[in-house]
Amino acid sequence: MFRASTILSNARLDKSLELSEVSKKLKIPQKYLQAIELENNQDFPQEPYLSLIVKDYANFLGLNGTETLSIFRRDYEQKRKLKKEKQSSLFFTPQFTFKIGVFISIVIFIAYLISEYLKFNQPPPLEVFWPQPPSPNTETLEIKGITHPESTVRINDDLVIVDSNGEFKKNITIPGATNFVVVVESTSPSGKTSKAQQGY
Repeated sequence: MFRASTILSNARLDKSLELSEVSKKLKIPQKYLQAIELENNQDFPQEPYLSLIVKDYANFLGLNGTETLSIFRRDYEQKRKLKKEKQSSLFFTPQFTFKIGVFISIVIFIAYLISEYLKFNQPPPLEVFWPQPPSPNTETLEIKGITHPESTVRINDDLVIVDSNGEFKKNITIPGATNFVVVVESTSPSGKTSKAQQGY
């Protein structure tokens, strides 16, 4: 089954005509005639100009313009449908879906690693709930706070137990001095330290 482009090209060659000659006689740009013979869809003119050119070109070569135009439209639609099917198959093949899935998994995994790395290398969070200044007869002061559960907490260099929720508390003895400072330090497993202090 011949395609319209082949029929037109063969008819022109049988008459020993160059595209430039046909272009001058029909007053049609040569690039359009060449695009029709080579089926370069991207160079086709807009409709209805395209159909008129195909019909005039066929009539000029002694062919039946109406029949040739019908064949051309059939070929054009087939080619456009085939192109659309190829584009659809590109996006919905199992291989393409698998590749997308793998790519997304890798991106998520890398993001997770970066997040964990940043967490590991950052000082731990530390919030201390400082008590009110003690009265003259008070002997102890309760220091409470919250940090990361895996952190090590020291209050005035004394080690303090941290529970699974990251909460800690300790009663410290108030020194005899009138003014004193309470220092709370939370150290992460990576050695990063957060520090808070309060003067009384």
